[in-house]
Amino acid sequence: MRILIRRALTGLVLGVSITALVGCGTVFHPERKGQMSGRIDPVVAIANGVGLLFFIVPGVIAYAVDFSNGTIYLPGTHDTASVDTLIMDENMDVPTLEKLLSEKTGKRVRLDSELLRVEEVESLDEALALVRMAGVNDKERLATM
Repeated sequence: MRILIRRALTGLVLGVSITALVGCGTVFHPERKGQMSGRIDPVVAIANGVGLLFFIVPGVIAYAVDFSNGTIYLPGTHDTASVDTLIMDENMDVPTLEKLLSEKTGKRVRLDSELLRVEEVESLDEALALVRMAGVNDKERLATM
């Protein structure tokens, strides 16, 4: 009987440690990957905190993984720039594209503006990096510092 309890307890500790090491939010909500900010999901934060109860290192790693992947944030609560994918026809003309972008952003978009930069990227990660480097919403972020 003691061996059975010991094995169950060992399995439980091992399972919790492995989950904490890979990042709870990354395991539980992989669809959230790539979010840049937002409100923190309390369930994921508590699950990561369980790793801190066993040892400091698994908990810290879990938090680091979830923050770097963006999986600790609740969906739809981000307040900074994001990347949307728009499907375009090859024969779409400029006025139609401007109208589509204006409807999507809620602001008037002119493609002949000097301030507009259009680039084709290889992956979502590259697009997110370009958005971060663009300085979108920097005034709001700097005001909170």
